[in-house]
Amino acid sequence: MKVLISGANGFLGQHLTIFLAKRNITVAACSRGECRIPLQHVFEYLPAELTNRESVNEVVAQVKPEVIVHTAAMSKPDECNEQRAKCLLHNVEVTKYLAEAALQLDVKPHFIYVSTDFVFGENGPHSEDDEKGPLNFYGESKLMSEQFVAASGLRYTIIRPVFIYGKTWPGLRPSFLHWVKQNLETGNRIKVVSDQLRTPTYVEDICNGIYTVIMEGQMGTFHLAGKDVISPYEMAVTIAKTLGLDAALITNVTSDSFIEPVKRAKRSGLKIDKAEKILQYSPVTFAEGVKLTFNT
Repeated sequence: MKVLISGANGFLGQHLTIFLAKRNITVAACSRGECRIPLQHVFEYLPAELTNRESVNEVVAQVKPEVIVHTAAMSKPDECNEQRAKCLLHNVEVTKYLAEAALQLDVKPHFIYVSTDFVFGENGPHSEDDEKGPLNFYGESKLMSEQFVAASGLRYTIIRPVFIYGKTWPGLRPSFLHWVKQNLETGNRIKVVSDQLRTPTYVEDICNGIYTVIMEGQMGTFHLAGKDVISPYEMAVTIAKTLGLDAALITNVTSDSFIEPVKRAKRSGLKIDKAEKILQYSPVTFAEGVKLTFNT
């Protein structure tokens, strides 16, 4: 089994590369620039400019993967809104380049596309087939890519996570959890919203779900998220309690306290019933995820 992972220097990309390599899958990891993935596990790294069609064609033709896991994306909603042409290039065109390169192979690979809960609007948590209604341009770009993948003619799987978190190391951007921990440890007061609901995803859970999809050849759309419907404020309080930090430093506010350039759902999140039934997906609770993230 040879798997090509795009965006391998990103948060999910690094974790997934290591996760699959540890399970004796032949991994070819591609991303922009030098490899930032810890090299304690064996995998091949190929620097690639995914926004260049020729570069994508070269990598796919060289690797000849049986599976492509496309994690690369421009994923900050504010940036996507401000730089729409760049967003379309990174989120839609790159997806097309990879899929079209895959179609040129003699043996067509299984194309696994990592999407987002942002393809939906309000009234979550959402099931896989709920009506789509992105509230911002980032969500629109990811939905466009989903639709292209579904119509590509490839065997495909669409994976939707929510708010991925987990362990970090040098070369990985700290997450919301690390921001909360750092501020509370230094005695800083922080304001965190309580009127937005999410189902945050522990990164090892989504890696395990993708591994099952690969090994079983599962097709279609799966939500790989956490089991808890929880607000950022509740997340911050859980982090404080789990790590023995002062939760009194956390102020409960509403999203009206922050001016955001783009609209985000108040009640988001994803239902995971389908993944639990078909993939035997069994994510940790958020409290357990915090302990695993910080090795407590």
